[in-house]
Amino acid sequence: MNYLVAAEAPDFTATAVMGDNSFNTNFKLSDYRGKYVVLFFYPLDFTFVCPSEILAFDESLEEFNERGAQVVGVSVDSHYTHLAWKKTSPDKGGIGKIRYPLVADMNKSIARAYGVLYNEEVALRGLFLIDKNGVVRHALVNDLSLGRNVNEALRMVDALKFHELKGDVCPANWQQGDEGMKPTSEGVVNYLAKYAKKQ
Repeated sequence: MNYLVAAEAPDFTATAVMGDNSFNTNFKLSDYRGKYVVLFFYPLDFTFVCPSEILAFDESLEEFNERGAQVVGVSVDSHYTHLAWKKTSPDKGGIGKIRYPLVADMNKSIARAYGVLYNEEVALRGLFLIDKNGVVRHALVNDLSLGRNVNEALRMVDALKFHELKGDVCPANWQQGDEGMKPTSEGVVNYLAKYAKKQ
């Protein structure tokens, strides 16, 4: 998985269930060039931690949209299973009207290409931030039982946009509105001097 950071994101063509519940049988990752993409993998439909993550991404969808970021979910289920899960309300174990695409990866080729296929069965909880040029800029993989933090995904989009706009780098715990660090020796010294004053 780590080899993907700073490399071009593996493109794929697959069938996806779109926000309006239609099937896009020619869904291509590369169609989103010019936008940021938050591509996340989850193990299976109709399971436990997965719906909490899928719903959390949907609850924050406007925030991703405001940043010019497209959210895309992927699992090894079929598009029919995705649709059935979407047509099941959350109070009955479903995910309801999720507004972003859910990609079917039944042959597991996408999970394999991204290095998150676990025991040749399901995907680990991988998340990849892809820039407007199709390059992976951030990757995170959790074990099956550990849910992700959607706010951290938003923070990483903010950090990438900040770096692209300002040229500064983002130090530890950087949040939108914080100063960045100049990528020079002097920039590091200035940052550390400010840090020392907080001690």
